[in-house]
Amino acid sequence: MLEKFPRVSLAHLPTPLEHMPRLSKHLGGPQIWVKRDDCTGLATGGNKTRKLEFSMAAALAEGADTIVTVGAVQSNHVRQTAAAACKLGLACEVLLEHRVKRPSEPYANSGNVLLDRIFGANLREYPDGTDFAAAMDKVADEIRVAGGKPYLIPVGASNTVGALGYVNCAIELLQQAGASGLAIDHLVAATGSAGTQAGLIVGLRAMQSDMPLLGIGVNIPQAAQEEKVYALATATADYIGRPGIVTRDDIIANCNYVGSGYGAPTEAMNEAVLLLARTEGLLLDPVYSGKALAGMIDLIRKGEFGAASNIVFLHTGGSAALFAYVDQLRT
Repeated sequence: MLEKFPRVSLAHLPTPLEHMPRLSKHLGGPQIWVKRDDCTGLATGGNKTRKLEFSMAAALAEGADTIVTVGAVQSNHVRQTAAAACKLGLACEVLLEHRVKRPSEPYANSGNVLLDRIFGANLREYPDGTDFAAAMDKVADEIRVAGGKPYLIPVGASNTVGALGYVNCAIELLQQAGASGLAIDHLVAATGSAGTQAGLIVGLRAMQSDMPLLGIGVNIPQAAQEEKVYALATATADYIGRPGIVTRDDIIANCNYVGSGYGAPTEAMNEAVLLLARTEGLLLDPVYSGKALAGMIDLIRKGEFGAASNIVFLHTGGSAALFAYVDQLRT
């Protein structure tokens, strides 16, 4: 299905699909499994590596020598993009958006930012609300004037090219479940820039799976998030030559666990991070998977999932950001 699209090898695939018996027992509800996309390997791993396999291949196919991308200060995407650029011998220009108000010193300089600098990315800082389409075009023009060849990757690599990484992940997950005899009743993942949720639902439906997918939002209200995911899913389905396989009803995003905003810690996130660490020895990040697991835990406690069901939680990585939240996390 995806063979016609350029791709470079960046990720350790397939990522593990593991049962979490202690967390399941603690919550007293469904059996919970985790799809370990924190184990993709590149620069401490994470979900963006799957997307970058296709985005970076497209850049190389166009003869680019410089990657231009954008993300929040503690962006997991930026960290993985900077590492991928190093691996492929490309320069990397990063536009960092200051979304968090009054950031702490660790937030501004530790975690993913430290790794961005280690990978040699050139970091440009911008205020919240910047028109990043225009800003990226301006940076690209600078590169062209200097004789370079830029390739622009949007926030989260969340376009039709990047979403192919999660079309592939859905196929991989179905193969793993089939090989192990696991009947998955629900798939749950964080949803932000939309590429992960959009790619997953396209992959599931392209494989004729009716598995329900729940995105738990990390930044914007439900209606806006669902429309963003649906638009990208529709475009991605068209891109792979399977138009019409995704319906609006396939796109569900619960955005009740964002808290005061993107990247802002919540008590529920804090509980989820500690609970997973202390029951299963796994680390979450505080921005995406931490809030997504917090939402899933709350829904389990409310009886939203059947007690006999199997839930797969997609771990999108990003534990490097924990070091940036040392002043806010309660341990």
